[in-house]
Amino acid sequence: MSTKFFTNCNVVDVVNEKVFAGSVVVEDSQITEVGANLSCPQGAEVVDLGGKWLMPGIFNCHTHMCLAPDADPKYDKNDCQVTMMALENLKKFVDSGCTFIRDVGGMNYIDIDIRNEAKKGKLIAPDMQVSGKCICMTGGHGWMMGREADGVDDCRKAAREQLRAGADWIKVMGTGGVMTKGVEPGSPQLNENELRAAIEEGHKAGVKSCTHSQGMTGIKNALRAGVDSIEHGFFMDDWCFDWMKEHNVFYVPTLAAMYWIYVNGAEAGIADYVIRKVNSTFDAHRDTFLRAYKAGVKIALGTDAGTPFNGHEKTCYEMVLMAQAGMSNWDALKTGTVNAAELCSVQDSLGSIEPGKRANFAVFADDPSQNIEAVMDCRMTVVGGEVKFRA
Repeated sequence: MSTKFFTNCNVVDVVNEKVFAGSVVVEDSQITEVGANLSCPQGAEVVDLGGKWLMPGIFNCHTHMCLAPDADPKYDKNDCQVTMMALENLKKFVDSGCTFIRDVGGMNYIDIDIRNEAKKGKLIAPDMQVSGKCICMTGGHGWMMGREADGVDDCRKAAREQLRAGADWIKVMGTGGVMTKGVEPGSPQLNENELRAAIEEGHKAGVKSCTHSQGMTGIKNALRAGVDSIEHGFFMDDWCFDWMKEHNVFYVPTLAAMYWIYVNGAEAGIADYVIRKVNSTFDAHRDTFLRAYKAGVKIALGTDAGTPFNGHEKTCYEMVLMAQAGMSNWDALKTGTVNAAELCSVQDSLGSIEPGKRANFAVFADDPSQNIEAVMDCRMTVVGGEVKFRA
């Protein structure tokens, strides 16, 4: 048995919203003790954190490991090139304190193969859940890398294909989106019955579903169809919020996806049609996020990493954007820890620094509960009790 003693640190307790000076004992991959004035177990490896702030490892619940955050994304790489890029992206997550990702749209099932290898401990990578190919209508948002499906039976079959491949989630496209040419964010795509067919297949197998849905009609279709999380959600009203609270549906707003396009613009080489769609929805998206937060909707962190200038190393900036939009620092930290763990159904093993939980940590130079931008200065990342990054 390998024992580590992480000491001389400030433990960020996201559950009780407090910070205390203390230590954490880890045996193999599990936390066994947390507290102040702990004694170092005999024979333990001492990891002195020099007074830094130790938090639960950060989740990113909306990633695309197989995409590069280029100004004008292309889909012309072969499987080997995509795999090599994905492995580089996974290391970027780890190096920035992100220890768990939910990948919601891979290419040619490369995400599933990588997850399988990561579980064997062969890669420097976060823990992860993956979804295989997103399910979209013919010519719909994401068709370049998704599984096009039309009609109830085809959507059902498409979901079964993802399950057969080993997907942890079913990803369905309820509306158009920003990055696909010729579709609009507010336009519904897969209809309610098509969405329900795919979602039901996942639920039969104990697999949750998430939906890319930006316009309100598509969002309501997905909610009535039984989806478990709304991704992006540019336009939502009180009916949506009430339904989500009643049915325990999470909101993953991905503020970063819009932000990095908005601040870089055409001068950086982003296509005009992308900028037009972002400019026309940017304020509504921020407004919806703040109203959902005030209404008490459960919110989890996701960035849509892989969209233009939205690098895989920028996971934590989503918390900064949430705080800037009106969320408290503590609640922003919870979106990337305890809330995200609940969304991914791993709350019993991850999301907080408590005995019995997996030792996934992010260590920062300053106190993120007081200075939210401190989350952008990761000094160490621990995955399963092993130090995977040290600045």
